[in-house]
Amino acid sequence: MKYNILYILLFCCFSYQGIAQTAKANSGSFALNNATIVTVTKGTIKNGSLLIENGKITAVGKDISIPDGVTTIDCSGKSIYPGMIDSGTQLGMAEVNAVSLTVDHNEVGDIKPHMQALTAINPNNVAIPVTRVNGVTTVLSVPTGGLIPGTAALINLVGYTPDQMYAGFKGVAINFPSANKRGRWDRRSEEDRKKEEEKKLKSLNDIWEQANLYAKIDSASQSNKSLRPEYNPQMEAMLPVVQGKTPVLVEVNQEKNILSAIKWIQKNKINAVLTGVAEGWRVAKEIAASKIPVITGPILSLPTRASDRYDTRYTNAGILHKAGVKVAIRTDDSENVRNLPFNAGFAAAYGMGKEAALKAVTINPAEIFGVADQLGSLEVGKSANLIVTDGDPFETKTQISHLFINGWQVAIDSRHIQLYHEFLDRSPGLRK
Repeated sequence: MKYNILYILLFCCFSYQGIAQTAKANSGSFALNNATIVTVTKGTIKNGSLLIENGKITAVGKDISIPDGVTTIDCSGKSIYPGMIDSGTQLGMAEVNAVSLTVDHNEVGDIKPHMQALTAINPNNVAIPVTRVNGVTTVLSVPTGGLIPGTAALINLVGYTPDQMYAGFKGVAINFPSANKRGRWDRRSEEDRKKEEEKKLKSLNDIWEQANLYAKIDSASQSNKSLRPEYNPQMEAMLPVVQGKTPVLVEVNQEKNILSAIKWIQKNKINAVLTGVAEGWRVAKEIAASKIPVITGPILSLPTRASDRYDTRYTNAGILHKAGVKVAIRTDDSENVRNLPFNAGFAAAYGMGKEAALKAVTINPAEIFGVADQLGSLEVGKSANLIVTDGDPFETKTQISHLFINGWQVAIDSRHIQLYHEFLDRSPGLRK
């Protein structure tokens, strides 16, 4: 069996040699003219221009002054949108999910807040170009597995190193304890599941108590070095969390667990974001009252219960939004993150509305992650993360003609596109 896997990997390596590398990005100053500019936060500008200099947006509007030496791009009949943000993925931390050696988002252990997603990011991940050419310019990469899987990182999808890709946000992920079945294969009794939930919740409370104690000792050691605690990577990672500097991403999906998680967050006065929230529609008012933002998705998914309507996952984001919850959308994927706009499109069609759905993949996540001064809308001073399209970005027929990330003009190129052209224009074709 191991030899078969080796042969498959070798075949994939040699297969890649037949495909050219993805084209490199270009830097410089650019003026995008004659476009419909959807700023998200400041309305829509018809027949406007947008100027990019030194990686930033330096002008947006009509009749703006274009400096000499700027590369001009005619966008007549096209629209400019902010680059979309996927608020929960494993992109960059997995190559082939079926091959464990290429999966770095699920490390051994139950409590590992010190597992940094940013260090596990592979900038050369094949899925990254595939994702960004579909309009997704920024993603949150989140570790998985265990009670506290690790620390998530927000990254822009261009760069040679993880540090170059880092977009300014980190958050510690927590899988809130649940007594629900893990799937059809879960044969545990209800009693056993309940016992495990109680055990996990006790572990979570214990680690929180330890982290608070560690924080007190660390604070006291600032004035008395002899009190400095012994280095503990787990506690060091939890230190900014209990200090309120680093948010907690609390993964929770079932109705009962959502309510329990809210109480736990409020009791411990945690700076938190609820993630998953598949049954949020059942307790939307309670979530809104808590004023805790939500990252939900995937939208393109099955209901959590066999008795639910077929469209409960499609309508969930819209119900939460209408209840007054700040909502961001995720794919929760590692390979098909490119489908984020279609997840948002379904949310828009099933009650959320296009404007709110667009905000859920642009300015809302930027605000939730504390990077709205740089990302999420087309405004002067923000990073030039944007796309030029010939239509609605949520429509599958829409084509993206230009892509910018941090002001870099990124080629509309990916392994999918290369394979498409390779087999569309087969030469010399089959030999007899």
